[in-house]
Amino acid sequence: MRIRPAIASDLESVTQLAAALWPEAPPPDHAAHAASILSGKPPGTMPLVLFVAEVSGSVVGFIEVGLRSHADGCDTSRPAGFVEGWYVQPPYQRGGVGRALMTAAEEWARDRGAREIASDTWIDNEPSQKAHEALGFEVVDRCVNYRKAL
Repeated sequence: MRIRPAIASDLESVTQLAAALWPEAPPPDHAAHAASILSGKPPGTMPLVLFVAEVSGSVVGFIEVGLRSHADGCDTSRPAGFVEGWYVQPPYQRGGVGRALMTAAEEWARDRGAREIASDTWIDNEPSQKAHEALGFEVVDRCVNYRKAL
């Protein structure tokens, strides 16, 4: 297994992985988002990067990590690393790929002055919660969001 920064030729693979993680959004939206990061012009003003995991020459996972000016539960006096997305294909889960991706994200954030890294997941996504907790993340908040059409 090899963890490395994503490059332009990874766009299709990252798009497919992002579509598996976030199936509610159309693949062209994932492709446009990833392309902006890979071109060095991510949306927003804070740094954002993609790392990929390769096994036998195939991309089997990715992590998108950035800096945020604040994150729930983190020191508000400095930016925090934030995992925007993290996905490993099911056959490669529970084999160290996710951990290796997270290590790359942590190192990237630390190299940019972050002393903490945060993340989030859906309240009903127990496998993701367990993965985060296995890597040392602690729950800092639980939230139910509402909306009402007017």
